[in-house]
Amino acid sequence: MRVVEQFISLQGEGRWAGAPSVFIRLAGCPLHCRWCDTPYALAPDAGEERAIEDIVRSVQECMCRHVVVTGGEPLVAKGLEELLSALHQAGKYITLETSATEYREITCDLVSISPKLSNSTPLTRGEEHEARRLNPGAISRFITRHQVQLKFVVDSEKDLAEIDELLTQLPPLLPEVIMLMPQAADRAAYLEKAPRVAQWCLERGWSFSPRLHLLLWNGQKGY
Repeated sequence: MRVVEQFISLQGEGRWAGAPSVFIRLAGCPLHCRWCDTPYALAPDAGEERAIEDIVRSVQECMCRHVVVTGGEPLVAKGLEELLSALHQAGKYITLETSATEYREITCDLVSISPKLSNSTPLTRGEEHEARRLNPGAISRFITRHQVQLKFVVDSEKDLAEIDELLTQLPPLLPEVIMLMPQAADRAAYLEKAPRVAQWCLERGWSFSPRLHLLLWNGQKGY
């Protein structure tokens, strides 16, 4: 399968923020988010072809129990279920990072869903992105079959209405698994927006998701 990069870092977001983790970034994504921080992973032929056995072997050499399979969009990767099953058999705790624009049967401990709001729509290829960015049916299937967290990248208060609307289309969720995180490309922007986003979380009973890779390493690639 096509692997863009593999590295060890701290999980930066969600309920396992701070946990040492092996990140496996797979190639390919059908979306074109305007604030995408991994554009080098979007093409389906990005990175290099690696055997699943080689990936799992390299993961087992690390001390980390947590493995984060991300992208791009990992659900479009060929061989995804084979990789996840092999990691599970190796005793790893697996988090899959996805926008959930489609549903696939997978082996996973936590599905970390990042539904794309309209603030993600780019100036170019916007119609294509809009047609694909949300799939409430797929998100619902993940919710009913897996442990999940929903992480929303928020730019402004108007994004909250979109989140409210999406939640009416989904199965009931505990408020603490609904997470907001500031849209930011660097530490300065993150710190400027974080207090405002945290206040919205307090007002609604939702969780605030940190973005440690911005706070600690200012968005540097490989962390």
